[in-house]
Order: sequence, then structure tokens, then C-alpha cells
Amino acid sequence: MRMRDKVAIVTGAASGIGRGIALAFAREGAKVAIADLDLERAEAVAEEIRDADGQAIGVAMNVTEEAEVDAGVQRTVNEFGGVHVLVSNAGVQMIGPLDDLPFETWKKMLAIHLDGAFLTTRACLRHMYAQKEGGSIVYMGSVHSKVASLLKAPYVTAKHGLLGLCRVAAKEGAAHGVRANVVCPGFVRTPLVDKQIPEQARELGISEDDVIKNVMLKDTVDAEFTTVEDVAEATLFLAAHPSNAFTGQSLIVSHGWCME
Repeated sequence: MRMRDKVAIVTGAASGIGRGIALAFAREGAKVAIADLDLERAEAVAEEIRDADGQAIGVAMNVTEEAEVDAGVQRTVNEFGGVHVLVSNAGVQMIGPLDDLPFETWKKMLAIHLDGAFLTTRACLRHMYAQKEGGSIVYMGSVHSKVASLLKAPYVTAKHGLLGLCRVAAKEGAAHGVRANVVCPGFVRTPLVDKQIPEQARELGISEDDVIKNVMLKDTVDAEFTTVEDVAEATLFLAAHPSNAFTGQSLIVSHGWCME
């Protein structure tokens, strides 16, 4: 079991990609904190893990609130005795053209994706350094960490920014045995992506089928969505890797959409 005796915090883990990662970690022996805005749903995922003889807790966490992040990480440490892995996954998507994008939308997107990644990283690093057992941070980037798309200025900016944060965390964490990496998925058919399909259809003046075929999957090699399982396995690989061979890196999981 690749994660035996490891404690992992996964943000945005009550649904979608985060839930998939949490379940995969638990199957591999990790004790998992399901951190999410929606405590009820987080508790439900934790219960699902416990019902399968795993160990998990639900943790209420707004990743943009410093005190709430610090308290959630401390609760995890109190419950499980430490923290070894952070998956910074919490995120949202709001689209719109640059010339009509509300400043509040811009600020909210960057706060969740970048402020949230910083606050959770800082809180976990403090414990990882004190434990002297090393650790792993995995940021949930995107193909949009590498390329741009129409209507997604704040999302693309934030996902590019995660690469910079990751590289600094990798350099600073090296002296403490802490590595940091980014997983960069293509489009994954989650409720977040399903919500985008009609929005993009309206903005671009095309059908929803055309959004899927000619926008989301146009540049893949097989016209297939990336799956939650694909992303969870890539995250598990980076989190559980036994050495510092992978640090400061970005792993693209996109059916060939982006080949860097």
C-alpha cells in the first residue's frame, strides 16, 4: 500500500476530482482529511472511506480564510498525529471575455486558486518541517497551466501561477525532504465542466455538442475526456513516489492535448 502510515489533506475533496483522489489515497492506506467548504458532503466522503475500513475525517475549510486553513490543518494533525501530503485541489471556474469580466470575479478566482494554495502550503509546511519526516505537496493545475483558452483569463492566470508556487516550494522544501509537483489535467467530466458547456455555448454562439467536440476535446488524440481516475492515479504517483526524483515538475494528463 503506497500511502500506508501517511496522513493526507485533500482540499475540495467533497466531490469531483478531490473526492476521487481522497478515495484513491485511502485505498492505498492513507489517513485522509476531506477538506471542503461543504462540511456535510465532506463528512459523507469520510464516512464512505470509514465504511471501507479506511481512516478519514471531514474538515470544514474555506481555503481563502487564513484562520480556517490553519485550524483545519491543526485539527488533522491533532487527529492523525501529523501531515505528510497536501493535495491543493480546491477550485472553481467562472468564464467571461476580458473586456466584460467583473473585477470581483477576477479576485475571487485568484483568491481560491492562488491564495488557497499558498495558505494551505504554508500551514502544512510548518508541520512537515517540524516533523522532520519529509512530505509531498501536489497542486491541481490544468492544461491551462501551459496554454490559454478563450474566456478564461483568471483561471489561466491562476493555473500558470501554481507552477511558480510549486517551484519555489520544491526549492525551499528540499532541505526538509519536502517535494512539490503539479498535476495538469485536461477536461475532466465533472459537474464543474458540465456547468461550463452551456456557458461556453452561449458565449461562443455554438451548440453544446460543438463545445465538447471543437473546444474541449479538439486537440486530444482520441476525442476522450480525461477521467477522475486518471487524475487520481497521477496524483497518487507523485504523492507516494519514494524519492525526490520528482520535484518542481508538472505532469500533464490530457490525452495528448498538450505535449510539453
